Amino acid sequence: MPDPTGASVNILTLKWGTRYGPHYVNRILNGVRRHLTRPFRFLCFTDDSAGLDDGIEPFALPTLKLPDRLKTTTWLKLALFEDKLAGLAGHSMFLDLDLLITDNIDCFFDYRLDKICIIHNWIERRKEFFRGRPQIGNSSVFRFESGTCQHVVDQYNSEREHALANFHPPQTYLTHCINERMEFWPDDWVRSFKRHCRPAWPLNHFVTPRFPAGAKMLAFHGRPDPHSAIEGYKGKRTHRSVKAVPWITDYWRDE
Repeated sequence: MPDPTGASVNILTLKWGTRYGPHYVNRILNGVRRHLTRPFRFLCFTDDSAGLDDGIEPFALPTLKLPDRLKTTTWLKLALFEDKLAGLAGHSMFLDLDLLITDNIDCFFDYRLDKICIIHNWIERRKEFFRGRPQIGNSSVFRFESGTCQHVVDQYNSEREHALANFHPPQTYLTHCINERMEFWPDDWVRSFKRHCRPAWPLNHFVTPRFPAGAKMLAFHGRPDPHSAIEGYKGKRTHRSVKAVPWITDYWRDE
């Protein structure tokens, strides 16, 4: 049921390295401003805060015990569950930077507030036919209550070597940690560009991807990223190429 208090909520992002410039963070902020009606804090945990717009609170990347080769990877999402991180309180939603926010997202802060909500991960349709859709979360969009999920970090710390050796990609371990409190978002709220927009081969070379009606967010997990899909993307494998997608700029913009 909806939160009757109308309390401020938190939007969390992570940025490191050079793949995503500050404009990716700024455009997520602008999408939130257009499509969230309640008050919010917007936090970016990053190794470089240059170029971030006003309204974004920059913080150093959170800390997690990781080998050097994994220090700037999506394993860091686990550290967002740390109690007292950046003084956070209340409901927090993490957003990957390669997202389009396309419609009102108030519902993400009304839905099953007693749960940790996450995308039901997508797999290729042919794989679903043989084994069904695994009960695994996709961590592009997840929401939790800050200050109540320290158990995620504690569990990781207690079995770190086992986790790093046996869970790939990291979102499978996150799913493992939150399983008892996990709830999947309704399927049509967050759609995948690769699964729900890109036409199947060989039509992907001739047909422009279509926006999935009713989607509130669109995730560009993997390749292409939004900026490359706008102009068209030639993948290393022929079935991953897409024609230019000009409608992305309707949602991914600087104001």
